[in-house]
Amino acid sequence: MTPTTADVPGFAERYRVIQSRDRRFDGQFVTAVRSTGIYCRPSCPARTPKEQNVTFYATSAAAHEAGYRACKRCLPEAAPGSPLWDVRGDAVARAMRLIADGVVDREGVPGLARRLGYSSRHLTRLLAAELGAGPLALARAHRAHTARALLVGTDLSSADVAFSAGFSSIRQFTETIGEVFGMPPSALRARRPHASGVEAAAGEIDLALPVRGPIDTVGLFGWMRAHAIPGVEVGGDTSFARVVRLPGGPAWFEVRQADDGRLRLRARLGALADLGTLISRVRRLFDLDADPLAIDESLARHPELAPAVAAIPGVRVPGALDADEMLLRAMIGQQISVASARTMQGRLAEALGERVGVGPEPMTLFPSPAEIAERGLEVLRGPAARMRAIVDAAAALADGSLTLGFGDDAADQRERLLARRGIGPWTADYVRMRVLGDPDVLLPGDVAARAGAAALGLPSDPVGFTDWSARLAPWRSYAMAHYWYAAPVTQAWRAPAETAAASTVPATRRASGRGRVDVVSSDLTVEVSAGHPASLPETESETPA
Repeated sequence: MTPTTADVPGFAERYRVIQSRDRRFDGQFVTAVRSTGIYCRPSCPARTPKEQNVTFYATSAAAHEAGYRACKRCLPEAAPGSPLWDVRGDAVARAMRLIADGVVDREGVPGLARRLGYSSRHLTRLLAAELGAGPLALARAHRAHTARALLVGTDLSSADVAFSAGFSSIRQFTETIGEVFGMPPSALRARRPHASGVEAAAGEIDLALPVRGPIDTVGLFGWMRAHAIPGVEVGGDTSFARVVRLPGGPAWFEVRQADDGRLRLRARLGALADLGTLISRVRRLFDLDADPLAIDESLARHPELAPAVAAIPGVRVPGALDADEMLLRAMIGQQISVASARTMQGRLAEALGERVGVGPEPMTLFPSPAEIAERGLEVLRGPAARMRAIVDAAAALADGSLTLGFGDDAADQRERLLARRGIGPWTADYVRMRVLGDPDVLLPGDVAARAGAAALGLPSDPVGFTDWSARLAPWRSYAMAHYWYAAPVTQAWRAPAETAAASTVPATRRASGRGRVDVVSSDLTVEVSAGHPASLPETESETPA
């Protein structure tokens, strides 16, 4: 979205959004005001500016480039990210996913362009034409966002904040904060709330995660708990923790729902410079940048699905922290139950994973593709063809003949996966849903999803299931979540989980009539659902050849 003024199509719709202060659009565009020289999020509580003074930009980076600074009242940098970069699959969206993952900081613009298949010059032109800013400016804005979160949410020194956010020097950090926020880092830190009640242990970072509500937190934590690999991940009713391999080394993190309802990230990193990458990947894992109101509104238009949407507002589709790990876990889980897959993955991690002490207690990193390629056949159990397919895929990932990443083109990724032995449509599409955050994936071969469809009174044979679900585009991934949640396998423990979740909501904060609670997240007040559990789907996929 290029800058828009009153005579450009779309201006009137965006102006109505800022008049209504609709929080749903926070993070999707910013409003620059020529008379004040500042830009705001759509829900800024300040008086609505006159139309002739307003310009809309797709990103805060574009507003920076045009000479505006961030509003000190609404802090647009604290808004959730735009859902457009998962909904869209073009080069611009893929670039934005990679920039958020820190690719420009690690590999520069040439590295970003190489991953996308463009020259640096052409990619810069492409981003500037659509977003009003090139890759360097977009990466700079992302660093400023991370730095602001650290300044107001932690007690890290300014030097640690600078390098954790990805700045190459303290001087660059100080200048950027001054330009973006119109105040030095010390003044920005002085504005943080003093009664947060959060005390991080030595060496830990503890931050609130901005959320666009409502959000099905119990469903998310239930999903993580159901799929947690022993020794690698620990899932609870309101928390999830694990160790993960990042560019600078191993890291430990925990996402939890605090007593006030906010989602918080607690982390210990081997390299502070990995913090921005970790935050981006955790947000992808928990699908925190989704637009739940738009998704729920679209799905609820269909009477057959409306009761499920009303029962579980703000459903999310879990993403992935590591593309290679996601593929190997999906292949290991073919044709077996979730519990059996956890056992197999746990055995693999215990035998081949690296034990690390970066967290509060030692945990195990999921084995790298190279380790699985070398010794996977010693540990894996099951049909020989499937074991060979897993090891072959690991070897291809290790030697670079197969590459997967958050910036992949969806169609190209699917084609490359389907070309490999032992990977069929279910696995390829499941990886696309989890790694790329594609919102429009249907898995007609998934037994649990079809059972859930039958429970909702929908066609459950593969052809009928596919044909009926076509009307739910472009949100079929979220429909899959509702199908999974409706499957009989989840009903035995759904009610106890809902009761437990409701009992943890402070009485003074319970919403009446709609089963939601208000949650403040990074100066944002959003609605969070009282909670619904995720399913424990047992999936059916292809047989490795």
